[in-house]
Amino acid sequence: MTTTARLALVGDRSPNVVSHTRIPRLLDALTERDRLVLDAYWIPSEEAADEDAVRGFDAVWVVPGSPYRSEAGVLAAIRTARVTGIPFLGTCGGFQHALLEYARDVCGLTRVAHAENDPDAGDFLIEPLACSLVGHEAVVNVEPGSLAQSVIGSERTVERYFCAYGPTRHLDTLRAHGLRFSGYDEDGHVRIAELPGHPFFLASLFQPELSGDGSRPHPIVRALARAAVEHAARAAGQPV
Repeated sequence: MTTTARLALVGDRSPNVVSHTRIPRLLDALTERDRLVLDAYWIPSEEAADEDAVRGFDAVWVVPGSPYRSEAGVLAAIRTARVTGIPFLGTCGGFQHALLEYARDVCGLTRVAHAENDPDAGDFLIEPLACSLVGHEAVVNVEPGSLAQSVIGSERTVERYFCAYGPTRHLDTLRAHGLRFSGYDEDGHVRIAELPGHPFFLASLFQPELSGDGSRPHPIVRALARAAVEHAARAAGQPV
């Protein structure tokens, strides 16, 4: 019996965001190639501010497309996934906001900001990158023994980006409070984060949904789907 998992796609859907147009094809490919069936619902960032918006889902994917119309909504969705153990993936803007949520709600860095959302803030966690990664491909070195390495199956990968902002400050504080940075570019800048002890919590500054032509889902996307199906099976009392 095939278990269907409910996936919350959190973000402001737009035909002008390439990753958004890719996702339906990826979901079809997951069903056809991997027999991983996801019933996906788009949740606009404003609606995600409701504490119950993503409860009951088997996975949460905060998709690219920042600045989101509601930063608070995106952070609320991430918090719910983190605290309640719902499998989570954040890509590009989702990665940036996963770090922002963790810094504020776990580390107590309540004043840190995202420069794209609040350019006049005094303390940025996410700043403009010295070299914009919009449209770039680059090497990511993945830490051995990490969730990212087990998912990707390699300690080196080449990934596509479409972003101009990244994390720069307070990274040691995030590490000290339990967040693991498991992927770096060749200059040592953080590109992947994960949360040990969580069923599945992974975030990447690169966009795995842009890998290839969309007919073969990236291992990270496949891993999220597998975690979602396992979550759904456990909730239904089925063997995993």
